[in-house]
Amino acid sequence: MPLDASSVLKDLKSGKFAPVYFLQGDEPYFIDQISDYIETNALEEAQKGFNQVVLYGRDHDVASVLTQAKRFPMMSDRQVVIVKEAQNILDLNKESGSSQLLSYLENPLPSTILVFAHKNKMLDGRKALGKQFDKKGVLVNSKKLYDNQVPDWVRTYCIDSGHAIGQKAVMLIADSVGNDLSRIATEVQKMLVNFSAHTEINEDHVQKYIGISKDYNVFELQNAIGNRDVLKANKIIHYFEQDPKGNPIIPIIALLYSYFSKILLVHHSQDKSDRGVAAKLKVNPYFAKDYIRAARNYNIAAVVMSIQAIHKADKQSKGIIVGGTQGEVLKELIFTILHA
Repeated sequence: MPLDASSVLKDLKSGKFAPVYFLQGDEPYFIDQISDYIETNALEEAQKGFNQVVLYGRDHDVASVLTQAKRFPMMSDRQVVIVKEAQNILDLNKESGSSQLLSYLENPLPSTILVFAHKNKMLDGRKALGKQFDKKGVLVNSKKLYDNQVPDWVRTYCIDSGHAIGQKAVMLIADSVGNDLSRIATEVQKMLVNFSAHTEINEDHVQKYIGISKDYNVFELQNAIGNRDVLKANKIIHYFEQDPKGNPIIPIIALLYSYFSKILLVHHSQDKSDRGVAAKLKVNPYFAKDYIRAARNYNIAAVVMSIQAIHKADKQSKGIIVGGTQGEVLKELIFTILHA
C-alpha cells in the first residue's frame, strides 16, 4: 500500500533508507521534501562527489538510469541516484522500459538508493509496474490537500518549525496564499527566520513579514460579506483594485464560491449547533459560528443568487463572457452579493 510522506520522512530521519523510492502525484511539495532529504542526508558531504548522481527524466531512458543504479559505490557503503522529473523518462510507460524496471525491482542493488521524483502524474496501479513499486519499493502518492486541510497543515508546519501560531494568523495565510504548499512553506519560512526563540505567530507577524494585510485580505472580505458589512467590503475591494497583481481575482472568486457553498450546507444541516455545523462543513469549530451567522444573513434564495453571480464573475474573469477590468468585475460581484 502506498505510504504517506510523513511516515517515509520519519523513517529517513531515523536512518532507515530503502533501495527504491517512487514518489508520484499532483502535490510536488511532498515529493521534493522526500527527495531533497535523501539528497542532503543520505551521504556525507565528502562522499557525494563520487556516489551521488542527479538525473533529469527528459535526458534519459530507463536503461541509462539503471546503468547508474547498478554501479557500486566508491569508498562508501552506498550511492544515491535521484531522477528528477521522472515523468519525462523517455520509455517509462513503454514495454521496453517497464520490463527493465520490473527486472531491477526483483533484485535491486542494496547499496544503491534509487529515487524517482514523478510529478503531476501517477502510474497505473493496476499494471505490473505500479504493483511492483508498491511491493518491492517505497511508493508514495503525493496528493493535493483540500482547501479545508490547509489550515491544519500550516499550523503543523509552524509547530514542527518550533513555533506556535494563532488561529486567525493560520486562516490569514491559508486564505491568502491558497493550497500551494511550496509557496506557503516559502512564505512561512520567510517569516519564521526572524525568530530565534519560540514565538506565537499572530496576524501582525503575518502582515509584517509576509506582507498580507491583516485588515485588507480575502479572509476579512469573506467576514465582511458574511456580516453584510457594505462599508468594510467596499474598502477591501478598493484596496484590491489598487494592487490587482497582489490580489488576483480568480483565487478570490474561488474562495467566495467555497464560502457560499458552505453557507448552503448550513441551511441544509439538521444540526445547526456550532459542533454540528463544524462537522458538516469540515471546518474548525472556532469558525462555525461565522457560517451560522452568515446563513442567518443570507437565506437560501440569496445564497443561490450569490453563487450564480460568482459563476458569472468567474466567466468574466476568464474572458468567457464580456466583463470589465478585474476591479470592475469584483465590484459588480460584491454589490450583487451584498444586495441579494
